[in-house]
Amino acid sequence: MESYTTYDYDVLVIGAGGAGLRAAIAAIEKGARVGVVTKSLLGKAHTVMAEGGMAAAMGNVRSEDNWKVHFRDTLKGGGMLNNWKMVENYTKEAPDRVRELEQWGAVFDRTPDGKINQRNFGGHSYPRLAHVGDRTGLELIRTLQDHAVKMGINAHMETTIYRLLTEGGAVVGALGFNRQTGEFLVFRAKAVVLATGGLGRIYQITSNSWECTGDGFSLASMVGADLIDMEFIQFHPTGMVWPPSVMGILVTEGVRGEGGVLKNSEGKRFMFDNVPERYKGEFAETEEEAERWLQGDRNARRPPELLTRDVVARAIRKEVNEGRGSPHGGAYLDIASRRPADYIKKKLPSMYHQFMKLGNLDITKEPMEVGPTCHYVMGGIRVDPDTQATNVPGLYAAGEVAGGLHGANRLGGNSLSDLVVFGRRAGMAAAEYAAKQTGSYQVDEAQVRAYIAEALQPFNNPQGENPFALMKELRATMQKNAGIMREENELKTQLEILANLKKRAWNTSVSGGRAYNPGWHTALDMRLMVEISEAVVLAALARKESRGGHARLDYPDPDPTFAKLNHIIRRSSDGTLNVVAEPLPEMPEDRRKIAEAKDLKELSDKVGA
Repeated sequence: MESYTTYDYDVLVIGAGGAGLRAAIAAIEKGARVGVVTKSLLGKAHTVMAEGGMAAAMGNVRSEDNWKVHFRDTLKGGGMLNNWKMVENYTKEAPDRVRELEQWGAVFDRTPDGKINQRNFGGHSYPRLAHVGDRTGLELIRTLQDHAVKMGINAHMETTIYRLLTEGGAVVGALGFNRQTGEFLVFRAKAVVLATGGLGRIYQITSNSWECTGDGFSLASMVGADLIDMEFIQFHPTGMVWPPSVMGILVTEGVRGEGGVLKNSEGKRFMFDNVPERYKGEFAETEEEAERWLQGDRNARRPPELLTRDVVARAIRKEVNEGRGSPHGGAYLDIASRRPADYIKKKLPSMYHQFMKLGNLDITKEPMEVGPTCHYVMGGIRVDPDTQATNVPGLYAAGEVAGGLHGANRLGGNSLSDLVVFGRRAGMAAAEYAAKQTGSYQVDEAQVRAYIAEALQPFNNPQGENPFALMKELRATMQKNAGIMREENELKTQLEILANLKKRAWNTSVSGGRAYNPGWHTALDMRLMVEISEAVVLAALARKESRGGHARLDYPDPDPTFAKLNHIIRRSSDGTLNVVAEPLPEMPEDRRKIAEAKDLKELSDKVGA
C-alpha cells in the first residue's frame, strides 16, 4: 500500500499566481484555514510574464475614462461574446484592486502630479494601464506574495495536483505529489479554488512557461465542470521569432503603446491597411495623426498598431503569407527610430536588458523581428459571474483558467486586473461555502488509492512509449492543425490524432525513481493535455465563422448565427466530450446602450447607474 501525507484545509487554492494568491488572501480574511499549492516556487508564477500593465479605468491620465468606457471596450474587443455581468463586475472593481495593491506596497509609475500613471494599450480608448515600467506582473506577484505570507498562508511548493477528489457530486479535495520527492499528498478541503493559469504548452510556439499545461481545465472537466469558449485562443502578435535564443519571448504591447510601429520587409507601416470596418473612424489614417495622438492630442485618433491583438496578429500573418514578411516569418517592430535611447531604457527597461543579454539585440538601435505566438486562452471553466462558482459544488475558478470575461478576444492589460478582481471574489465565496459545511473532512480512501495506482502505472510498463515524444507530437500537430488559422479538414484530422494520442498517453513508460523525474511528470501532464486539446478542437470545429481569437480559413467572416452563442464543452457520463451551443445571457437595455455607444461622450456618468 502506497503511503501518503494528508493535509486538512477549509479552502485549497491550486495555483500561486495573481488569482491564486488573491483568492488565498480573501479566504484568510474570511477566517478560513487556507492551503496553496503551486507546481513551481512562490514568486515564479507565469503572472510575472505580464509586463505592460493592469487595466483599470482610474482616469488618472484622461479624466474622461470611467468603468462604462472600459465596459464598452472590453465587450467590443471580445466580439460581444463576453458574459456582460462579469465585465461589469470587473470594470467597476478594477480601480479599487489597483489602489489596494498600492496600499499593500506596490510601487507604480507616477504621473507628474503624483497619481498612478497609465499607458496606452491595444483596444483601450484611453490610457488605462497602471504599470511598473515593463515588469508590472512581477510587482503584482511580489506584492501579493508578501501580503499572503504575512497573513500566514500554508504553501506547498513544487507540488503537482493529479486529480480532484469528489464525494456525493461535490469536490472535497485533491490528490497531488511533491515533484522533488515523488511523495503523494492528499489535501482534504471543504472548497477548492482552481487558479492554474493557461494552456499554451499544448502549442509548439508559445510565450507560456513550462507550468502552463492546461491542468485546471482538465481537472475541472473530469469532475463534471462545464468549459466555455474554448475555441478562442489568443496568439499575441508580437512574440520574438529571431534570434533563436529569444524565440517565443513576448514583446510587451507597451512597446507599441510607447510609439513602436510595425513594418514589413519593404519598410511599409502596414497596419494602416488593416483596420477592420468595425473600427473605422477610431484609428488614425496617417502617420502624422498617429504621432499627434501619441503626443497627447485629444482630437487625434489612435495609431493602428494599437488595434486588438487578434487583428494585429492576423495582419502580420497576412504580410508573411503575401511575401512581405521578415526573413524568419514575421514582421519588424521598430521603436529604435521613434524614441531616444534613454527614453526606451527608462520606459521599457526589461525589454532592453533581456534582449541585450539573451539575444545580443539592442532595441534602442535596431528593430525586433516579431510574429504571433500562443499567449492566452479566452475560454475556460464556466463560472458564476458574482462568485466564480462552477456547476460542481465546492469548486471555484479564477484567472486565466476561468472563462466568460474576455469573450472572443482579450484586451491587453485586462488579464492582471482580472486576476485580482476575480481571485478576490473566488476566495471570498469559497470561504463562505466552506463555513457552511459541517462535519469532519472526508475523502474516499478507495478513490485515493485508485488514483495513486493510475499515477504510478508508467513505472510498471517497460514496453510503453516515451512521454517526451508524445508531447512533442501533440504540440506540433496542435500548432499545425488548430493554430492561428484553422480549417475543417485539419481540425477533423487533429481530432483523429488526439484520439490516438489519448490512448497512447495511458501507455507511457518511465524509468528511475519518483524523485526529480521529469519523464514521470511529462507522462502525467500528457493525460491532461490531450483532454484539453480535444476541447479546443471540438469548439473550433463547431464555430463555423471567424471571430476574435478564432479564425477559420473556410469561414473567413463573422456569421450572425454565432454572434449570440457560447459553445459549452460538457462531459457525458461515459467520459466523452460534447459541444453544446447556448445563447448568451441577456444584457439589460441600459447596459446594451453603454456597450453599443458610438461616441465616447455618450458615456459620461449620466449614462447608466
